[in-house]
Amino acid sequence: MADRNTDRRAGPTRRSLLAGGISLLAARGARAQSFPAGPVRIVCSVGPGASPDVISRLVADHLTRHWGQQVIVVNQPGGAGAVAIKAVAPAAPDGHTLYMALASNFIALPELQQNFPVDVLRDFVPIGFVGEQPLMVAAVSSLGINTLSELIALLKQRPGELNIAAGNRGSILHLTGEWLRVATGTRFTLVHYAGGARALPDLIGGRLQAAIDAIPTMRAAAEGAHVKVLAVTTRQRLENFPQIPTVAETLAGFESLGWMALMAPPKTPEPIARRISDDLRAVLTTPELKDRLYQLGTYVRPTTPAELTAYVEEQQRIWRPVIAETARTLR
Repeated sequence: MADRNTDRRAGPTRRSLLAGGISLLAARGARAQSFPAGPVRIVCSVGPGASPDVISRLVADHLTRHWGQQVIVVNQPGGAGAVAIKAVAPAAPDGHTLYMALASNFIALPELQQNFPVDVLRDFVPIGFVGEQPLMVAAVSSLGINTLSELIALLKQRPGELNIAAGNRGSILHLTGEWLRVATGTRFTLVHYAGGARALPDLIGGRLQAAIDAIPTMRAAAEGAHVKVLAVTTRQRLENFPQIPTVAETLAGFESLGWMALMAPPKTPEPIARRISDDLRAVLTTPELKDRLYQLGTYVRPTTPAELTAYVEEQQRIWRPVIAETARTLR
């Protein structure tokens, strides 16, 4: 009898819990349907005018049109993304604060700051992939070389003498330079700049002999007579630059891409994350935004949150040996 009485007392409790859970899910679903209820912030870990900032603002503009609410880009540069991540992590998990994560946040930051309290992939909620940014390797025309093989040969002839620009320390540009050094067995100095545009005067002026950077920067430099693009870092040649060889044609298996992904603060409810993800994919597939990003050297790749997570994990596996080989220089 006592057991039956206990069951009777427990029954309503279980029913209450179930009803409460259903009510909570219904409330979250309703919030997702009414999202956004006000302005949305996209926090970006680079300064104004840098390529990820420009792309973030284009995406924000199209989301503003799509939602009928203002989407604002907030710049929080510093610490290879650490400053921005710390700013977003404690934000209310309601979808009104988002983070435009860069490849280096997933690949380099854990190695650069091993005691950093936030792991973007583990702790943040994935929204969707934005786009890939192939890189270019270029040399000053005064070197008199026309291919990557010739650059590698020159690096071997003059060990430690050449300077190559490679973005911020810990960036995908830096990692690409380190991979190039390991793959070729050469010695050269990687010079770090906050943005490719800042390196151009030194490249054109001859203080740098080569550079690794995104397409917009390299294309602008190559349009003059001072810089020669030697290779792109994609697995296959780009359809809009078919005349430029890939690094992989000289160094088998070499592939390095910048990329951007939208993430939400920890504990963002799944219905809200799914709503934002669906809307992000919708705006990325509009011809206007897709073509504009293409012109800027960014190739859109809309994904679901699950597809984004799988992609990041694959990239981490690809880069792990390079990080292990060059960890000392990354810190």
